[in-house]
Amino acid sequence: MPTVSFEISESVLAGLRDDPDQFGRDLRLAAAVKWYETGKVSQGRAAEIAGLSRAEFLVALARFGTTPFQASPREISKEISSG
Repeated sequence: MPTVSFEISESVLAGLRDDPDQFGRDLRLAAAVKWYETGKVSQGRAAEIAGLSRAEFLVALARFGTTPFQASPREISKEISSG
C-alpha cells in the first residue's frame, strides 16, 4: 500500500492539541468527507479512505454537517416528479 507523508510543524500540532497519529486520522477523515461531499468519491470509498466502516462514516458525516446524499435537492425533486 502506498504511503503519503509530509512535514508539519510542532506548533500546528500543539495548537490543535493533537498527537501526530490523531492528526493523521483527523486529516484522512476530513479529506474523505470533503471528497465525498464534492462527489469525487463514493460513500464506500470515502469510508475506506477515512479508515471507517460505512456506518461510522455516516455518523462522521453528521458530525461535519454533511448530507449522506450525493444528489442535489433539485435532482431528488426531479426524480420524485418523474417517478
